[in-house]
Amino acid sequence: MRITQGCFSFLPDLTDQQITAQVDYCLGKGWAIGVEYTDDPHPRNTFWEMWGMPMFDLRDAKGVMIELEECRKAFPQHYIRLNAFDNSRGTETITMSFIVNRPETEPEISMTRTEVDGRAIRYTHSIAR
Repeated sequence: MRITQGCFSFLPDLTDQQITAQVDYCLGKGWAIGVEYTDDPHPRNTFWEMWGMPMFDLRDAKGVMIELEECRKAFPQHYIRLNAFDNSRGTETITMSFIVNRPETEPEISMTRTEVDGRAIRYTHSIAR
């Protein structure tokens, strides 16, 4: 099963050239780029591990691509995503986020729907690896 989180998740994996184009777009908007990774892609796991600090003063996509490549070397079987932060309103808001690396075998996430008292519905998730 293909994990679909963030921008472009329903498209085929982006090439490094396409990733560079997206990073150029983000940098052109003045957004900072951060690299994150995880081995737990559960939809409620929104806090992934940071690879270094977000690159706030970067103006060239090559710097992001170097950090991305180092993260890929260290964690080849993890999910890796790039986040673009917009601080134009005085807070760091994630404006864009997309997956740039996936493990060879992705886990299966299943959802069980259960009706409970008062016509309420509860959902539970499980991950099979």
